[in-house]
Amino acid sequence: MDIRETKRVAIVMAGGANPKFWPRSTEKKPKPFQYYIGEGTMIQNTISRILPIFKPEDIFIVLKETHLNLAMEQLPFIPKENFILEPFPRNTAICIALSATIVQQYYSQDSVMTILPSDHYITNLVEFQNSLNLASELASVKKGIVTIGLTPIRPETTFGYIQIEEKSEGIEEFYTQGARYSRTFAEKPDEDTAKRFIQSGDFFWNSGIFSIRIDNFWLSFKEFLPDHYRLFILLKSHLGKLSYKGILEYIYMQMKAESIDYAILEKADNVFVVLSSFGWSDLSSWDELFRLSVKDARNNYIEGDVIALNVSNSIISAWHKPIAISGVDSLVVIDSEDAILICKRNKGSEVKELVDYMKRKRIGYL
Repeated sequence: MDIRETKRVAIVMAGGANPKFWPRSTEKKPKPFQYYIGEGTMIQNTISRILPIFKPEDIFIVLKETHLNLAMEQLPFIPKENFILEPFPRNTAICIALSATIVQQYYSQDSVMTILPSDHYITNLVEFQNSLNLASELASVKKGIVTIGLTPIRPETTFGYIQIEEKSEGIEEFYTQGARYSRTFAEKPDEDTAKRFIQSGDFFWNSGIFSIRIDNFWLSFKEFLPDHYRLFILLKSHLGKLSYKGILEYIYMQMKAESIDYAILEKADNVFVVLSSFGWSDLSSWDELFRLSVKDARNNYIEGDVIALNVSNSIISAWHKPIAISGVDSLVVIDSEDAILICKRNKGSEVKELVDYMKRKRIGYL
């Protein structure tokens, strides 16, 4: 197979449903393939943001096999062979390892993978693209992982954080453009801790976007996940063979889910951060959508066929059937083809608890 001349490839992760966005995000049609904010679906908007710096043939999408037709309908310009199919999700470290296994057939080992989620919301496209370019440039010359850290604008408890080190040794030309060494990674803090992070001035939101050379990824993966590494060596020997799909399912059954943050980034000593402020949100819940939305005079976000009287501080979305609502405050009311969600606003975590409960009870509509 011919190796492509380009040294950059985008890996877009479109793994699965976000239970906090139920009933719109389901196993059948998860969050990346739904409309929430902007003109396109989440994954369409993501691809549009990176098309100025990546050609369609250099963009790969990782997703469940059951979502392939959906993805091809929404992204008809992406070559079919660029859809990387997982039998089932195993979190980001495994997703990226599968991607590296596939893309190294087409790209040299010193090519840089830029890995990004498919379902984020970004407002400043120029700064976003500049940050991706800088991260790729740094990753191409340093033996390490380059992530993007966002300047925090509030004490957010639903995002992870990265602490930086203010030193420039070895990255002088990138330091002046906003590159730093990372010191620690911190998972979602409580509110008091988040406030301390912001006051310190050296903690930034973890965007979940990063760049790394293919060869350097495998060095880190082998060091921190050696058993998983051996399974991917096995998978590599079956590429292009009829046995590939069966072996892929076999190794996925053998591996537990592993987050790239927990498994590698928090342990590695060669992690860099590109600092940026491009108007970012991971858009992880109905509460976050409400925060970002344009409201009416009573502080409601309303879309679709809704009749609302004396309603305040609520998000009401009617895509499939009319909703008439009166005399309520701070509610979330969302319809879908199969179900309706009604809950208090600012209780996003309880939507996930509700979905988990329905799974345990084997209730449908998920």
